[in-house]
Amino acid sequence: MGLKPDSWIRDKAQKEDMISPFCEDLKCEGVVSYGLSSYGYDIRVSDEFKIFTNVNSTVIDPKDFDDNNVVDFKGDICIVPPNSFALARTVEYFKMPSDTLAICLGKSTYARCGIIVNVTPFEPGFEGHITIEISNTTPLPAKIYAKEGIAQVLFLQGDEACETTYADRKGKYQKQEGITLPKIMSQLK
Repeated sequence: MGLKPDSWIRDKAQKEDMISPFCEDLKCEGVVSYGLSSYGYDIRVSDEFKIFTNVNSTVIDPKDFDDNNVVDFKGDICIVPPNSFALARTVEYFKMPSDTLAICLGKSTYARCGIIVNVTPFEPGFEGHITIEISNTTPLPAKIYAKEGIAQVLFLQGDEACETTYADRKGKYQKQEGITLPKIMSQLK
């Protein structure tokens, strides 16, 4: 399994629509950087957020998520409250090749401010927007800049094709659009 360089990422984005929209250059002047880098792609956060709130005093349950746990927000700057959490989505839509797994890591610009980004792997055959988990670990409010970089995606191509892709399994988040809240398979029926 090998880490894929900029030329491979560009080729897959242009010929197979792996990343759309695709930014061929690394944009970094006056913004948190995004676009194609040496061995990855810096993804952008959209202007749609779901900010966690305790106004309704509900319990977080991944098997039975209550929409009242979050407040929808749309704007160019999202303020994540102290010691709190928000969900967002990427600007980019991904179509993962069947022989490639992507791993996403938070950008150091945000990490140095106590803002931790978590994104689960993009499995072979996955298609959709990526839901991003943003944690503000500080005792202060934190700004997240919409349409700017939030994390970097690394692409790993397998030595052999997998037997079953995410698309073959009909994964529960396949072709997700917007911010997708947690769900389990029984909720899909």
